[in-house]
Amino acid sequence: MTTGGEIATEERDGAGKIFARPWVFIRGVPAMKFLPPEGPPEVAFAGRSNVGKSSLINALVGQKGLARTSNTPGRTQELNYFVPEGYSGEAGDLPPMALVDMPGYGFAKAPKAQVDAWTKLVFDYLRGRVTLKRVYILIDARHGIKKIDEEVLDLLDTAAVSYQIVLTKTDKIKPPAVEKLVAETGQKIVKRPAAFPEVIATSSEKGGGLEELREAILRTMRGS
Repeated sequence: MTTGGEIATEERDGAGKIFARPWVFIRGVPAMKFLPPEGPPEVAFAGRSNVGKSSLINALVGQKGLARTSNTPGRTQELNYFVPEGYSGEAGDLPPMALVDMPGYGFAKAPKAQVDAWTKLVFDYLRGRVTLKRVYILIDARHGIKKIDEEVLDLLDTAAVSYQIVLTKTDKIKPPAVEKLVAETGQKIVKRPAAFPEVIATSSEKGGGLEELREAILRTMRGS
């Protein structure tokens, strides 16, 4: 009989093996027609501009320069695909999973046409990608869920796309405030049909919550 502790250890070991491998950037997708063929399962990271998506992906795989980071909001303008190194992409030799860094939403300082193009790409991808297993919606712990985040959650609920809330930059607020925010965020999503109920608090800078997120991603890939 397998115990809960044994399952947790297996998940940690599995996540450790996948995320300890070198990861590589394989493609930037500026429009839906440039998407890779649907193959391995994907998880995507979405959030307001400058919420820390690229930093979180780099921290997850332990590679500082994998996803490009910038202090300038709106730097990520494409769907950026990352996979473990060493796979040809041919039939029978596909990676076990792909990570997708999405353009930030809600960035109003770029030209409107550019913002509209990013927004359409993000929403079309979320609605239409069969291999997308879950979207991790990143929320800056200093600001919580804002109106633009709620609009994205509404879209995901309507499209029945599974998503989970990940708080970022939790090292910027005090631990009691983090606990309070986790509880408040959980209450805000409790009645949302496509929301996974567990809220994960992370810090890319300090490493907090990264192992928990890795294990959550692995469970998603396994369909559990």
